[in-house]
Amino acid sequence: MGRAKPIMIQGTMSNAGKSLLAAGLCRVLSQDGLRVTPFKSQNMALNSGVTADGLEMGRAQIMQAEACGIAPDVRMNPILLKPESDHRSQLIVAGKAQGAFAARDYFARKKALMPQILEAFDSLAEENDVIVIEGAGSPVEINLAENDIVNMGLARAVSSPVLLAGDINPGGVFAQLYGTVALLAPEDRALLRGLVVNKFRGDVEILRPGLAPLEKMCGVPVVGVVPYLTLDLDDEDSLAPRLSAREARGVIDVAVVRLPHLSNFTDFDPLSRVPGVGVRYVSSTTDLGRPDLVVLPGSKTTLDDARWLAASGIGACVRALSGAGTPVLGICGGFQLLGDELSDPHGREGAGTARGLGLIPASTVFKEEKRLAQSELRITGAQGAFSVWNGMT
Repeated sequence: MGRAKPIMIQGTMSNAGKSLLAAGLCRVLSQDGLRVTPFKSQNMALNSGVTADGLEMGRAQIMQAEACGIAPDVRMNPILLKPESDHRSQLIVAGKAQGAFAARDYFARKKALMPQILEAFDSLAEENDVIVIEGAGSPVEINLAENDIVNMGLARAVSSPVLLAGDINPGGVFAQLYGTVALLAPEDRALLRGLVVNKFRGDVEILRPGLAPLEKMCGVPVVGVVPYLTLDLDDEDSLAPRLSAREARGVIDVAVVRLPHLSNFTDFDPLSRVPGVGVRYVSSTTDLGRPDLVVLPGSKTTLDDARWLAASGIGACVRALSGAGTPVLGICGGFQLLGDELSDPHGREGAGTARGLGLIPASTVFKEEKRLAQSELRITGAQGAFSVWNGMT
């Protein structure tokens, strides 16, 4: 078997639809009988997943691996950044946490990560026919271009042809695409093979008169117009529209507390798929109301979120609801927040100590290294309106 051929999907901006387009290519090519794998050198996301061997990677590449019909492999996403604040992120390399770094410190060292990125890419290339690469954000953030490892910097390193996708949904797609192409360096423009108009609604014949002039100005063809699709897929970050949902649409009202550092909120997507259950996200005492179930989600910085619960007054409201008989569910960091105290002697989750809600007799001490593993739970014994969950895994 020869070395895999790469193809790369880049976008004019974040949320242009790169992840889904890459997943679609993965699916089509794998259905054609090719050995296909996804790849994203660097992903920034709070929603991550754990591989069978206990390593952490971005959910988008997990979804793309599923589209290929293969198991997720941490080589598909060798660098994962999990934001802890506006200026600081946890760095995960090859599935293992390396500590937290300020943005400036990470930018100074990220070029040194390129050998590990290429090692992961090369090993996948030896095992597959095609590698579908996903870029990140925009390829023409010219202040970041010198040390780029995820867009054109990677495309040059692996000699990958590039498709550029623009999001027509908010308007301005012609300017998005032309402006991006115009800002590309000549050596990067030479890698560009086609343009994609993504998330199109309506009659494509109305759009068609603009495509030929765009092709002429950009010097590359428009290879596709992809319709807007409503799909219930895992969201990758906190820009997800579902986090703005404040009104439950169901007989059972589930309020998920929108912690400032919430992570893996996709854990609650299955709830919204249950008939009669409405899921909403709340960040103030006035939004909380009197739900049938309160959920405390995972947190990237659990101690800071414990302090926020106290300062915002939401913690006191949750305790009052619990005292009145409302069930309160805590998952991961949310479970830790239900206890009496949280202590972080090694500075892994915010440093120092913080008081929990005191709803369960438990205290949490964060160790220096976090252990990750896949697990499965089957719900049994749920009563009343929640009995519909019995048997779910």
